[in-house]
Amino acid sequence: MTDVLTSEQRSRCMAAVKGKDTKPEMIVRKYLFSRGLRFRVQVRKLPGTPDIVLPKYKTAIFVNGCFWHGHEGCKYFRLPKSNVEFWKEKIERNIERDKESMQALLDLGWKVIRVWECELRNKANREETLNKIYNSITSSDGSGYNFEEADISMAAEPEEDYYR
Repeated sequence: MTDVLTSEQRSRCMAAVKGKDTKPEMIVRKYLFSRGLRFRVQVRKLPGTPDIVLPKYKTAIFVNGCFWHGHEGCKYFRLPKSNVEFWKEKIERNIERDKESMQALLDLGWKVIRVWECELRNKANREETLNKIYNSITSSDGSGYNFEEADISMAAEPEEDYYR
């Protein structure tokens, strides 16, 4: 199957895709701010440049787009029918980079939360997801999120889902 857009149109379309300040990121940021949490955005000094960083809680949040980060089992993730090999390799590299970044942050003692775009899309799930994120950040147990205790399936799926 061939692309319905010319290569120039496709290039312009892909160049318009935002990498930061996306709608899902803004939803999470506005919610956290409204709950009194203060944070930094796009902290380049940390592995993976987390979308939201809460230094007080030593928590890093990644708000991932389902397509770009290969959210398996999600209705918003499917490989394009054209240039399949390119897209497969690109998304696999993104997934691998996500794993490396998350592990590096965990090794530094950070709590890591990963939120999927689909968890914020419909308003019915959004409030529940945002509340779980807030509770995960402010929980007093002090432990960072790690794969052995992966029980935060709302905003960071269990280990077995992540490493597929």
